[in-house]
Amino acid sequence: MTETPGVQQLKADVAQAFEQRFGGEPTVWVRSPGRVNLIGEHTDYNDGFVLPIAIERQIILAARPGQDDTARLYSTTMGSGDEFSIRDIGHTKGWADYPRGVAWALQEAGYALRAADIVLASDVPTAAGLSSSAAIEVGVGWTLASIGGFEVDRAQLAVLSRRAENEWVGVASGIMDQFIVALGRADHALLIDTRDLSYRLVPLPSGVSIVIADTNVKRGLVDSEYNARRAETAEAARRMGAASLRDVDWNDFETRSADLPELLKKRARHVVSENARVLDAVDALERGDIETVGRLMDASHASLRDDYAVSHPRLDLLVEIARSVPGVYGARMTGAGFGGATVGLVADEAVPEFQRTVAEKYRAATGQEPPVYVTRATDGVKVIV
Repeated sequence: MTETPGVQQLKADVAQAFEQRFGGEPTVWVRSPGRVNLIGEHTDYNDGFVLPIAIERQIILAARPGQDDTARLYSTTMGSGDEFSIRDIGHTKGWADYPRGVAWALQEAGYALRAADIVLASDVPTAAGLSSSAAIEVGVGWTLASIGGFEVDRAQLAVLSRRAENEWVGVASGIMDQFIVALGRADHALLIDTRDLSYRLVPLPSGVSIVIADTNVKRGLVDSEYNARRAETAEAARRMGAASLRDVDWNDFETRSADLPELLKKRARHVVSENARVLDAVDALERGDIETVGRLMDASHASLRDDYAVSHPRLDLLVEIARSVPGVYGARMTGAGFGGATVGLVADEAVPEFQRTVAEKYRAATGQEPPVYVTRATDGVKVIV
């Protein structure tokens, strides 16, 4: 596979910053990608299925062994640095708590860390739901392993990175983001069973681009509404006599949900139907049936909008515009909702028209320019040269 777009510029930025901050040259280079979820939204905390890809946006890290027991970090993207003892990590505020948390989690798991000097730079857009935080976590973990001379299983690194985010940073994230950043493969999506953390690669067809369009709407209400949805779906499962909604099959959903209040029924219907859509999408991809995948993405958006109530008028607008372009197989909101981005499957030859139409129509309706990112599925975290 050819080199991911943007890598050379990021490497140049990092190399210059490394010389300025620490002197000399790094001995290890690591690429850690962002991600987008093709389908399977709000299923992870219900023990369900998700289908993300690693994208052609990334964090590039450069490192070398450090002095004494000190880890020194600098982010050209954030324009700030951090320094801490690997023997006594301690909390800080801001982005640096993510790498500190990963160092803590690795040591808690029994890995012996080595002091390191690390510089990183990112072209993963922030606040667009493309998981810049997981890219930092997994990328720093892989870098510390490379500097420390030890190997860490990719799935375990994902679990430890989530532990860092949950327990050190204090963000109640699921496992999807860290898993796809660690285990992504070029030209493949990753089916993840969030109940037992089993996974398998799913090939993506050639001739199709994945296009992300950002509403430019800062996601509001996410924390409170996210907590409400977790409570609602847990209560729906309890009333249906299930450990989680993962255990409710679509075929018997109507019977088991007959006595639910309408709100809980709608919330449960989204999760149960979304799990089925993920598995149907995997089956369609393995048959090379991209039209069916597109229809499933369209249905996913309708369910998120109508039953789960986590969309936003501008998300709906971007999806509507996307679907009006010939060559677009399907489009949906992606991420927690209430703003953020959409993801679409677009025939390669239709991408220029997609970009033009989305920009023109969204600008005309809102007065804002929507950032559009064209990507393919890429490898997960790895050492590069």
